[in-house]
Amino acid sequence: MMKVAMACDHGAYEYKDIIKEMLIKEGYEIVDFGCDGPASVDYPDYAKACANAVANKEVDCGIVMCGTGIGISIACNKVKGIRCALCCDTTMAKLTREHNDANILSIGQRTTGIETVKDIVHVFLETPFSGLEKHAKRIEKIKMMEE
Repeated sequence: MMKVAMACDHGAYEYKDIIKEMLIKEGYEIVDFGCDGPASVDYPDYAKACANAVANKEVDCGIVMCGTGIGISIACNKVKGIRCALCCDTTMAKLTREHNDANILSIGQRTTGIETVKDIVHVFLETPFSGLEKHAKRIEKIKMMEE
């Protein structure tokens, strides 16, 4: 089964715990980089740990969360090799996997309901990259921008 890294800040630890428990019950292996409570923390620290695990191929993909999902996704995308996508619905999750081969999903606890988040997570984890030449070419161009 797939190995998934997870990380969040204080604005989303509740959702992280719910999604983590759901995925463990479904057979996923979870590597939890925190945080684990409501005390204020700096999301870049948690984003970096998760993104490094994904970039170094220690896990198959990642899921990060903060209040809106914006800050933590920006931080993840600073790590070379990461394509983190903030998704608010299942269509975004499906298309970012098919078209962008996104390797980290970002979610906002304050902006998206938990049942929708569960659906987004499932679609993201179950949708493969299309492999179409036009999409692969665009991803290569993104990789070149990192150099």
